[in-house]
Amino acid sequence: MRSHASSVGLAYTLITSLAACATQSGSDDANGAVYDAWANGRSHLEVTATGSVARILGTHDGPSGVHEGFLLHLRGSAGRGLTVRVEDDVDRTGPISLTEGDDVEVRGEYIYDALGGLIHDTHLDPAGRHAGGYVKVNGKVYQ
Repeated sequence: MRSHASSVGLAYTLITSLAACATQSGSDDANGAVYDAWANGRSHLEVTATGSVARILGTHDGPSGVHEGFLLHLRGSAGRGLTVRVEDDVDRTGPISLTEGDDVEVRGEYIYDALGGLIHDTHLDPAGRHAGGYVKVNGKVYQ
């Protein structure tokens, strides 16, 4: 017969494991939404994606200021190995400290292209034209 403390410990382990699976599944589902948008050629969707930095693309001048880009390899089976380009407005967020292999979470607007698509508007929009986006890396959120 198990002691009360042993049963509580077992219950805690089970609950913790289920919570971890739910969190992982949630990010996997979000990556599935990005994959589905790409597979169906859809654009102008607010998405959240998680994955690892596959390549840093550097900075360039864009129509609304300096932007920096990187390729994000989506995490989980729902992302199906898709890699998307992320463009961040440095004038709004400041430069983002990234290295290849970093785990990243991104929120922004998805735009379709045949290579995997683009996530941009990864910052707050003071004019309120779109939902606020972000790039989260190494515990720091850039908005």
